[in-house]
Amino acid sequence: MGVVILLVMAAGVAAMLSRKLPTAFALVLLAVMIAFLAGAPLTGKNSVFDTVLQEGAPALAATMIAILLGSWLGKLLEETGIAGTLVRKIVEFGGDRPVFVALGVLAVSALVGTVTGSAPAAMLAGLIGIPAMIAVGIPKVTAAGTILMGIAAGMPFELPVWQFFSTALDLPVDTVRGFMLKLFPFALVAAIAYVLVESRRGVEHAWSLKSVHSAPSSRGGRRERLGDAPWYALLTPVVPLVLALGFDLAIIPSLLAGVLYALVTTTRPREMNRRLLRTLYGGFEVAAPPITLFVAIGVLLAAVKLPGAVEALEPLVKAVSPHNAVLFVLVFTLLVPLCLYRGPLNVFGLGAGIAGVLIATGIYPAVAVLGMATSYNQVFGVADPTSTQTVWSAQYAGVSPQQVMVRTLPYVWAVALGGLCVTAAAYL
Repeated sequence: MGVVILLVMAAGVAAMLSRKLPTAFALVLLAVMIAFLAGAPLTGKNSVFDTVLQEGAPALAATMIAILLGSWLGKLLEETGIAGTLVRKIVEFGGDRPVFVALGVLAVSALVGTVTGSAPAAMLAGLIGIPAMIAVGIPKVTAAGTILMGIAAGMPFELPVWQFFSTALDLPVDTVRGFMLKLFPFALVAAIAYVLVESRRGVEHAWSLKSVHSAPSSRGGRRERLGDAPWYALLTPVVPLVLALGFDLAIIPSLLAGVLYALVTTTRPREMNRRLLRTLYGGFEVAAPPITLFVAIGVLLAAVKLPGAVEALEPLVKAVSPHNAVLFVLVFTLLVPLCLYRGPLNVFGLGAGIAGVLIATGIYPAVAVLGMATSYNQVFGVADPTSTQTVWSAQYAGVSPQQVMVRTLPYVWAVALGGLCVTAAAYL
């Protein structure tokens, strides 16, 4: 029966890759089929209806709330001008020095990446950052990749991601945070190396930003024209991080504190209610796709953890899983491309189910699966041509997502290698 389940999983991957079914729908259908193949009854304990669908759908509820709050905070960064002001300040500081401008935009992208992910993060940093980089001579592909590498550098500190891995892998947030801190240096070095190397691939002057380089007549006039936020409001992205890292505050309160700080530092009291509601509703719109996906992932995790599924898959997975530390690093580094194009190792797809199988069967400790999944997530978040942030950044820069993938993949592959080495050394 284990072979049949694996074949069903392969069919699910094919359906997602060929876009026959949306990822979330494919995962739910796959979960129900796995449950039936595992011999689960329709109702009762370890059943299709009560366990897989009823209990699985809200299993990642904490992650969904964190995603919503991150999206809400992202909308506030956009509407209040905080994100745009950060990028403009960096571009002005860099002047006509392409590498300095790119490194500055990279830093802003990393800050934004700690708040929210996916296309909203790319848009917050890229709407001004990409034209600014191209205007000073950064190649278009490099400009798009800089936004993505920056977001990936901030991803180890993205609080909703901490919550996702904590809930999905049943690990304490402190454990997730500890590994993310180990992963961050690899992501940061790779991002800086990308900018330093790729920014020298020719010069292209395509856009100019009058709003960036024009000299304002007065500080008040500048803020009125450009929507600059006050300097103290620019600290908004670091507020949740300081609370979560420095004061060990829980994730949801930390994000709520960021929302309140952004609001209080940028909005007149009589406008607060309207802005709160407007940005919250906008946050729901942004958060809807990932929340739908997390519902489906919860259902899939519930299915692969059913006793019948574990019993069927355990001997097969054990037979092909390397336990030697060197082989672990080698095999899973070579398998990195399988997290691209919504492949089987994409943690926001079937990869979540595979992670659940590895933990449920006891093949690897949960923290080792965390290391593997987060390492792959660094690749998916940058180089996958089907991810929304990659598509948006590439199209806005005027290049194809595949061009961005080719340029960024070697760097994020190195990040994954570093993460897998840390995993093997510490947890195997």
